[in-house]
This record gives sequence, C-alpha cells and structure tokens, in this order.
Amino acid sequence: MTRATKARAQRRRQASPPPKRSPWVERGLIGLVAVAVVLVAAALWRLSGDERVTSTADPGPVHVHGLGVNPADGALFIATHTGLFRSVDGDPKSVRVGDSHQDTMGFAVVGENRFLGSGHPDLRTDLPPLLGLIESTDEGRSWEPISLLGEADFHVLRSAEQRVYGYDASNDRLLVSGDAGRTWEEVERPAPLVDLAAAPNDSQHVVAAGASDLSQGLYESRDGGRSWVSIGDRVGLLAWPAPERLFLVDGDGNVFLSSNGGGRFERRGSIGGQPAALLGQGADELFVALHDGTIKRSIDGGATWTVRSAP
Repeated sequence: MTRATKARAQRRRQASPPPKRSPWVERGLIGLVAVAVVLVAAALWRLSGDERVTSTADPGPVHVHGLGVNPADGALFIATHTGLFRSVDGDPKSVRVGDSHQDTMGFAVVGENRFLGSGHPDLRTDLPPLLGLIESTDEGRSWEPISLLGEADFHVLRSAEQRVYGYDASNDRLLVSGDAGRTWEEVERPAPLVDLAAAPNDSQHVVAAGASDLSQGLYESRDGGRSWVSIGDRVGLLAWPAPERLFLVDGDGNVFLSSNGGGRFERRGSIGGQPAALLGQGADELFVALHDGTIKRSIDGGATWTVRSAP
C-alpha cells in the first residue's frame, strides 16, 4: 500500500461515524458497572464496622427491575434496586415491604405469597454480594437461599410450572432448572440476554431477546433452551401472558404484539418512555415500569395506558 493510499484510508476511518450501539447493549454495560459498584460498596460496608452510616430517607420504588402480581390478593409487587414495594389498585403510592433494601434484580411471582428473586443483599446483612436464587413464602417480607448463593446474579428470571430460566449476568450464562431452582443445567445462550419469556401452554417453548455489539434480535427455542433459531431482529422486554399473545416493548417504548410466537409483530401503542420492566396478566392486561419509577397499566393489549402508581 502506497503512502497516498494509506492516507486516504486513514481519512475515511476518521470521517466514518462510530457504529451505533444498541440501547440494550448500553443498558447491559450499565448493569455490569452497577454490579461492580455493589461489590465495592459491600466490601466497604463490611469493613466499616461500628462506623456504618445509612440514610434515613426512603428513595421509594425507583430503578425498577421486576414486576409481579400476587394471585392471593391481586396486589402488584415492584422489585427495585432499593427493596420490594407493594401497590394496590386505587392507591397512587406503593408501600415498602418490610425494611429491607435488598437489590432484587431478577424477580418472579410463582404462587400465592410465593416469590423467587436474585440480585444483591441489603448491605446490613452478612450475605455474599451475589444472592443466587432466593425464595420468599411470605409476600417478600423475608427471603431464604435456594441455590447458587454467592455464585450467580440472575438479571432475567422466569418461571413456568416447575421449570425456571435464569440469565446469570455476572457470568454471562443461561441456566435452566427443572425442579423449581434447586438444581441447574447450563445451556447455550443465543446472545447476551435482554429478556426471555416462556409460552404459557408449553414451558419448553421460549423466546429470548438478545443484544451485543455485533447483532441483536429474537431467538426461539422449543427444547427448553438447548437449541435456538433466529426469528427476527426486534429486541425488547417480553411478556407472554396467553398462548397467542406475545408482547414486546422496545427501547423507545413502542408496544408490539405477536399472535404466532414472535414470527410477526404488529404495533399496538406506546408507553410514553423507556421501559424498565414488563409484566403480562391475562390476554390483554399489561403492567410496565418506566425508568423514573412510574408504573403504568393497560387493559387493551398495550394500545392505551394509565398511571397505576408513581414514586
């Protein structure tokens, strides 16, 4: 290559805009930074001994990670960076559950008063920084370790019958359990996961949204995550509340519906902001958390939304 050719190539590289990074990749990088901050904070907390200092101001339900409805009474539970909150219909303010500030990253309601979770502990405890899979049988007031304590941080946690799917962001691995989270099998993940949803009538049929610097899109598995096929280039948060009602909310807040398991989507509406968590209840009832902690509800499949609660 001549000197003139090298100079032209260098000018082209300088003039070319940097590749556009997916908002979901940015979100994943922020999540990894947040994990590092939590680990450092945990170490400093435990080294501080009797000089521990905590804030008395309750931040409320901001930085939401997950949503779930308790079938025992229909209350909406909001899992956040600073604890678990409970919201009842008709009350614009949610209430903290207990006094824990546990960072519940992964969250799923799996039965009456029974929740699964993951993430990072309240720094006033002596638990390791990674909670693995934890379980509550009293509406989130207390939690007990089930498996992988100190070994996993599930940012995506989905339950379907006795099967549990968990994306361990701390190790970039997808784990599947057939016995409600007691034991796990690692399967090949199609991409770093943004979200995953299981078909309500077939726990081995799952759709995952993934994003990386190289690609992004939707992937389908019909054998419990052991093999995957690409089914499109959309990416976002997923909810699959009924067999023919797979919902996706993208990074701009657009709501899409697929009636055939993700092969084709139609736009339904907009949530009016960036989504932080999504939940489907029944065929057309949806809940979504915005990044400012606002919780919205739709009863028409995402076409229109009303505010359920505000921080």
